[in-house]
Amino acid sequence: MMMPIAEMREFAGFAPAEQRYIKRSLDIGLARTDAFRRWGRSESENTAIRRQYVAYQDLKSLRGLIPEDGTPYEVERFLGKLVRLAAFDLEQERLASFSAFRFLYERLLGAAVRPYLPAAFCAASALPVIRPERRKLLLQSLSEAAATAPGWSEREPVFLPEYVDDFEAA
Repeated sequence: MMMPIAEMREFAGFAPAEQRYIKRSLDIGLARTDAFRRWGRSESENTAIRRQYVAYQDLKSLRGLIPEDGTPYEVERFLGKLVRLAAFDLEQERLASFSAFRFLYERLLGAAVRPYLPAAFCAASALPVIRPERRKLLLQSLSEAAATAPGWSEREPVFLPEYVDDFEAA
């Protein structure tokens, strides 16, 4: 019972813009709802949602590519697609830290992706599509403990944050 509470606490610690982006991303990536109806408040936001639907088309195949043996071929096929997707999300400038990135991707791809998230985050953060001052902030958000972890939990995330309408919340 403690794990869902810890996950909820972690999510509550993210900035409101990060929380909103994570919920929208989960709606798109897990096909939970029509993101245009739920999240589209303007034409520019609808354009961003459309781009995210296109970028997230690889999620299903990516889930099947998570390396089981860790052979160089498996890692190469998987990590290239993961870095491309991570760069898309980081380029949106809505995720401000490795913690928010990890929280989202554990839910999009499952617990088995954990060992590859620090590498994908570093690679995507260092790409030229990310503004230099933002690159620095993103890379500094990756703790030494996360970068050098000797092992990763195989427990699947339990808490999947969802949209709550203001009317429903009251």
